Amino acid sequence: MKARYFSPLLLAGAAVAVVTLPSHRTTSLPNNAIPNKFIFEVASVSEIPRDLQGRSPHEAVYDSLRKRGVGFTVDREFNHEGLFVGASVTLDNADDVKTLVSDPKIQALRPVISIPSPKDQLKKLEIVKSRSDPHVPADTESTHILTGVDKLHAKGVLGKGIKIGIIDTGTDYTHPSLGGGFGPGFKVAGGFDFVGDAYDGSNTPVPDNDPLDQCNGHGTHVAGIIGANPGNEFNISGVAYESTIFSYRLFGCSGSVSDDIIVEALLRGVSDGMNILTMSLGGADGWTESSSSVVSSRISATGRIVTIAAGNDGAFGSWYSSSPGNGINSLSVASIENTVIPLQNATVSGDVTHDPITYFATFPLPINDTRPVYATSNDTTVVDDACDPLPDSTPDLSKFIVVIRRGTCTFVQKLQNAADKGMTAALIYDNGNGFAAITVDNFTATLIQADDGAFLVEQFAAGKEVLLTFPQSGADTQFPSDVGGLVSTFTSYGPTNDMFFKPAIAAPGGNIISTFPVPLGSFAVLSGTSMATPFMAGVSALLFGVKGTSPAVGIAARDLFQTTAQKVPSSKTDGDPLQTLTQQGAGLVDAFHALNTHIIVSPGQFVLNDTANFKPLQTFTVKNTGRTSKSFKLSHVPAGTATTVTAGDIFAADGPVPLTTQYASVKFSESSFTVRPGQTQKLTAHFTAPKGVDATTFPVFSGWIQLTSADEQLQVAYMGLAASLKDKQIVDNTDEFFGLQLPAILDTAGDVQVAPTNYTFNGTDAPTLLFRLAFGTPLILVDLVPSNAKISTTLNRREELDLLPRKSSSSIKTLGNVFEFDYSPRNSDASDAADNGWSEITLTNTFANGTTIPNGSYKLLFRALKVTGSPKNEADFESWLSPVIGVAA
Repeated sequence: MKARYFSPLLLAGAAVAVVTLPSHRTTSLPNNAIPNKFIFEVASVSEIPRDLQGRSPHEAVYDSLRKRGVGFTVDREFNHEGLFVGASVTLDNADDVKTLVSDPKIQALRPVISIPSPKDQLKKLEIVKSRSDPHVPADTESTHILTGVDKLHAKGVLGKGIKIGIIDTGTDYTHPSLGGGFGPGFKVAGGFDFVGDAYDGSNTPVPDNDPLDQCNGHGTHVAGIIGANPGNEFNISGVAYESTIFSYRLFGCSGSVSDDIIVEALLRGVSDGMNILTMSLGGADGWTESSSSVVSSRISATGRIVTIAAGNDGAFGSWYSSSPGNGINSLSVASIENTVIPLQNATVSGDVTHDPITYFATFPLPINDTRPVYATSNDTTVVDDACDPLPDSTPDLSKFIVVIRRGTCTFVQKLQNAADKGMTAALIYDNGNGFAAITVDNFTATLIQADDGAFLVEQFAAGKEVLLTFPQSGADTQFPSDVGGLVSTFTSYGPTNDMFFKPAIAAPGGNIISTFPVPLGSFAVLSGTSMATPFMAGVSALLFGVKGTSPAVGIAARDLFQTTAQKVPSSKTDGDPLQTLTQQGAGLVDAFHALNTHIIVSPGQFVLNDTANFKPLQTFTVKNTGRTSKSFKLSHVPAGTATTVTAGDIFAADGPVPLTTQYASVKFSESSFTVRPGQTQKLTAHFTAPKGVDATTFPVFSGWIQLTSADEQLQVAYMGLAASLKDKQIVDNTDEFFGLQLPAILDTAGDVQVAPTNYTFNGTDAPTLLFRLAFGTPLILVDLVPSNAKISTTLNRREELDLLPRKSSSSIKTLGNVFEFDYSPRNSDASDAADNGWSEITLTNTFANGTTIPNGSYKLLFRALKVTGSPKNEADFESWLSPVIGVAA
């Protein structure tokens, strides 16, 4: 079946700013689509018509396009039978995309999209220089202990003979811990640079055979998580440090990459014989349809393991999963926080005795002298300490360490009031909200724990001299993380808009020390799903090393990892629910359990779908590959139900997404069973969605079917929606973001058009359609209709239109399509363009097929298809009709 296509005009930006209108002359496209660039897929050689035999399927398409007058440049060809045969092309005229989509030799057509360079989640890059440096995690092998990798290493399971392809920013293979060289016989035995140092996503790639990276570093950090040799000064080792690495570089020193290069790298990795491909990259998408997602999924289906970052957009809430991590069969990896935090200690002296005081900083505060403390209030219960200007009696604070209690106003406001009295350094003590990093702008200040702050204030109030010193080395502390073992808050939430189970699994990704390019410092501490993903690739290598590299092992890997995973709570507070599976996947990988169990449970996940398409009856099997019988009891372990949409609103709830204890219920065909050696037991589970939930919040319920024996637990994860996706409003028609009701037409000056307005389409004299999506949509259509059209729409205010009864069984008659986009993600509520805050389309005076729009008066009909809706049913679209637009070209 032919895929839908994207037909661009000139346009589409992304950004957001409350009340302030955007500049509407942007050039970026929705979903980061690159203008005029498309990837087409053709039938394999064996499937093309006989009269085309003798020519490659690519040449057959090129010849057909030339005969129809289409100008194009071939950027790259793909010719991997069984995975992907096609090409990426740049059209001279974007309107010619209609010709491509109508070509019977083209099976699918997708826009080429831009994927941003991977970024870690730390505010400051932490380069480490020695084992005594304060920002080295206290237990550098803590991630191995957390996941059972340490036990496998102790048994000599190290990934020897397994090939892992790292698709990233390249690798500094000169690093001693990464083998110190490149080519056969070295740890980094091969690879390719698809782009070159200078590539930034907007210029021409300059490929070569050397994937060395000494300017970015991300890929080198990834490589160390997989393969760093032990025996270095930081006592770290890769998860599979005897594996062989191939490095595929597709980012320059900075910038983005087009996903046709990602596809090329994936296929190159398959041709080079990689057992595992890993990609710590991606961008918010919400759908499973991008080219790199599709190819990743197909590769996974052949028995290779593909691990991909789940994304770092957790702050934007649910239904915001990342591509290519959305590949249906690939392993999308969430991040778990490391169990330790590298922090600093200040020493206490003077008239008092006290243990060193831990302060929340990975580097020492730049204070080289010993200073007395000064408390802005002697009352340790004050709720608004330093929220108002300090009194005139306050001394010059420049030579003190100022101690302030947390609460009421912002940290920066407190610090500014103290700075007005000369403060140059301060410690804010906690009031019970939690010991964590705080935002202090450019002030020299950080947080200390409540008891330490109370001690300092009480001693100061008693008139005792209290002195603090901040050692610049050797004062690091092994501080247990109070969120260690929890899902990193930055991890993107699923599921996909079409209800696929994303992410699939979790691995350590928060606060990870690994290798870094030698010129940039050799070792660094980074955080992100980028760090969890290579960890999972390393675990996959251990699996292949033990079980063999047959396709059957690779195909079953996801089920094995999911059914042996560790359940992750939502907090450290007793009674709080387990974290929603929309963020943790099936749980934290337990490598030792996965490689040592003799019980194979399949499948590893159930997708129950929404209420309109609910699949309550699920079947799974339990196979005993061991030598003794095992008896199990079945139970239901629910996770927190995710309130994915804010109550009374249409927008996704920001992360951390609120959780409730309104759980599903489950009945089993058997409550207990015994499975003998070699036997397979078939079981069923019947699910009932949670009762009493508010369907307008689109609650996603999830959890596990748990199988418990005398010596182990296994599980099957599940996820469902207690609402109908078809009921979810797609288009933002509120005034919450810009102070004006959306969608809207902006005129040449960038003001909202209200009255009929003529445009010449000379230069910048053209209208712009501004809109936001509150949820993803499979299809956006923007069509031209007569100015006197009487069309029933769903989003306009009724008093503005002459409405007719809606006809749900037939399509609306239009003058022609001017814009179409498939599989659009929702917009975020971010305040900058890079984070997908809005979309806008600046129109030309042509239809999408390239024909000129005659001068005259028209309206734009904007339509967005509801999820699970039919494009043939007009009632399944949300629609909006614009003010009158005059074409006077």
